[in-house]
Amino acid sequence: MSDFFQNGSITTLQNVSQRDLDSMEKELEKFSQRRNMVLLLPALYSEFETPAMQTILSELKGVKYLYKIILGLDQATKEQFEEVKKIMSTLEVEVDILWNDGPQMQKLYGSLEDEGFRSIDIKGKGRNVWTMIGYALSDPKAYAFALHDCDIVNYSRAIPARLFYPIVHPALDFEFNKGYYSRVTDKLHGRVTRLFYSPLIKSLKKIFGNSEYLEYMDSFRYALSGEFAFIRTLARGIRVSPTWGLEVSTLSEVYENTSVRRICQTEIMESYEHKHQELTSDQPNHELEGGVAKMSIDIAKTIFRIMSQRGVVFSEESLKSLRAAFFGESRKAIAKYDAVAKFNNLKFDRKKEIEAVEIFDQSLEEACDRFIDDPLGVPSLSAWISVRSVMSEISEEFIDTVRSDNNG
Repeated sequence: MSDFFQNGSITTLQNVSQRDLDSMEKELEKFSQRRNMVLLLPALYSEFETPAMQTILSELKGVKYLYKIILGLDQATKEQFEEVKKIMSTLEVEVDILWNDGPQMQKLYGSLEDEGFRSIDIKGKGRNVWTMIGYALSDPKAYAFALHDCDIVNYSRAIPARLFYPIVHPALDFEFNKGYYSRVTDKLHGRVTRLFYSPLIKSLKKIFGNSEYLEYMDSFRYALSGEFAFIRTLARGIRVSPTWGLEVSTLSEVYENTSVRRICQTEIMESYEHKHQELTSDQPNHELEGGVAKMSIDIAKTIFRIMSQRGVVFSEESLKSLRAAFFGESRKAIAKYDAVAKFNNLKFDRKKEIEAVEIFDQSLEEACDRFIDDPLGVPSLSAWISVRSVMSEISEEFIDTVRSDNNG
């Protein structure tokens, strides 16, 4: 049983009654008569070789309220793309596949670059998500979009249902919904959220003072979750980060483009299990260039950049103070989660937790140094409303591109 406590600046929708999923889906089927829902799936071809993807597809076969599924496929050869088409054709709903490595899609990316749009060449989840949003907006009938990762081991069709419900319900007024959950097996997971993101936000409040923005960023129970939903009008104006800062950048873009009263977070499942990132790179002399260490650097740089754009002045001295504050907050976090683990009889390796925060200390130092040298960082992918102002025929080009790759 979840709590019903409301804290922070956004609305939290907890699963306090363990509501029957069938009744929610029946409501969604009614809502779908007027508000078309599109599920966005960013995937690597390699994920189609995992049990997680098999579970996801099996669960989606029982979903009747979806208007369309858009699959953004990365790192796939022509043969692998054809194999994925056959797999996705088993679903009863219409499925459009964006073959990001396909010749026509590559041509479209080239056209965007020629028009001056930046960061198009940075492959990864960020570009994949951005591309799917752009293609989804090409369909004027699409009203709402939900997105989740494709490596969820314990996936349930409750995830898309709970993501869509608050933003398509005609009696509610939400434009954006962020999914949250716990990350627990026989031990606590979610190191970047527990030991880096949350202590960093608390440290920023200490050094730079509280603000509406930091209060907002601190309101999310799982700010780094990859599951969220949003309506069409909001999607048009959001820029997307091509880096590991995708999730915090998206939250910040949502903050800039709508009111906090139209933002909610929803408990989409009790506990979430997916593949776990390594703490650092396994390459010698590149400890901070991979795994969650690289993720934490990008997260910090993204938050610094956004705060700077909102008028906060950073200096070498203030960033040194931030690092000192973070040192204290991250160690407090270890003590708190040690207590959680003991109360729930979970495994808790204090030595590994300390090693993790030591890596995060280094990540924060690296992020501070890089921000001083280059406060703008990697440019975000432009909002699609900006793209359309330059390339008025982009919707038609998108549709032709996808058809060409799928029929070629």
